[in-house]
Amino acid sequence: MLKKIAFTMYPIQDASRAREFYENKLGLKLGSHGNQGDKWWIEYDLPGGGCMALTNFTDEAPSAKAGGTIAFEVEDLDKLMADLKAQNVEFRSDVIHGPHCRMAVCLDSEGNSILLHQLNAT
Repeated sequence: MLKKIAFTMYPIQDASRAREFYENKLGLKLGSHGNQGDKWWIEYDLPGGGCMALTNFTDEAPSAKAGGTIAFEVEDLDKLMADLKAQNVEFRSDVIHGPHCRMAVCLDSEGNSILLHQLNAT
C-alpha cells in the first residue's frame, strides 16, 4: 500500500551548478548526498515535509517539457520572483491566478521546470 511520496527527482547535468541554484538561489539546505566519481545523488528535505532529489546517475536530460514538475509552496510569491529575477533566473510565465492560489513557472540551472505556488490568504 502506498503511504506518501518519498521524494521527487530531477535529472541534472552539472552537480555544482545545480547545487548553487538550489542552495544559493532557492535557499534549500543540503541533506543526504554522495557521489561515485562524477555521478551524484543530492537531496534537500523541506521544512514542511517532502524531499527534492537531484541526480546525474540516470541518462535522462533535464527538460522543461518533461512530464513532471515540482511545485514549491512559498510565503511571498512576488518577493521571491523579484529576488530570482534579480539573479537572472528565467521565468516561463507571469503570475498565474487560480481560484485558491497564485503561481509562476521558472527554470532551474539545468533547464527543469519549477512551479512556485502561494495559497491565497484565508
